[in-house]
Amino acid sequence: MDVPLWLALIVVGVLGYKLIRPPLWLVAVILLGGYLLADSFIAPLIDPITK
Repeated sequence: MDVPLWLALIVVGVLGYKLIRPPLWLVAVILLGGYLLADSFIAPLIDPITK
C-alpha cells in the first residue's frame, strides 16, 4: 500500500500529540524537519536505516 508522505506525517503527528502531549511547536519542528530531510541529499543515507 502506498501512503503519501504528507498523510503519514499527519497521522504520526496526531497520534504522537495525543499520546505524549508535547508542545505543539515541537511537533511542528520535528514533522517539518523529517519532511525536509526526506527530500534532501541525505535521504539515500537514511533510507537503509528505515527499512
